[in-house]
Amino acid sequence: QVQLVESGGGLVQAGGSLNLTCAASAPSFRMSPVGWFRQAPGKEREFVARIKLTSDADYADSVKGRFTISRSNARNTVYLQMNSLKPEDTAIYYCASDSYGRPSYWNPLNYDSWGQGTQVTVTS
Repeated sequence: QVQLVESGGGLVQAGGSLNLTCAASAPSFRMSPVGWFRQAPGKEREFVARIKLTSDADYADSVKGRFTISRSNARNTVYLQMNSLKPEDTAIYYCASDSYGRPSYWNPLNYDSWGQGTQVTVTS
């Protein structure tokens, strides 16, 4: 497994922006699709975005057009730029890597390495 560390969360007003970072400990991270998930209190962990090796990306409908996922293989890092934040975006955000590149990228069970999460709080 790869050790992942998220950072960049915080408190922001609605309409504001945050840029989350997911840094990996192993070079093998560069060969893995990486996803961002989030979990709000009392809710299940949900898919936010995923980036493939080619940098092609997929997004949840709820964040499409507002969030952008990107990666820097040179830095072994994946980013999640979050714009036009809404109170409903409040959650703990996790990054995860999928060593096998499974097709069901929206399913958190298909990811084998997870970070500890970073809190994002959006006030109205």
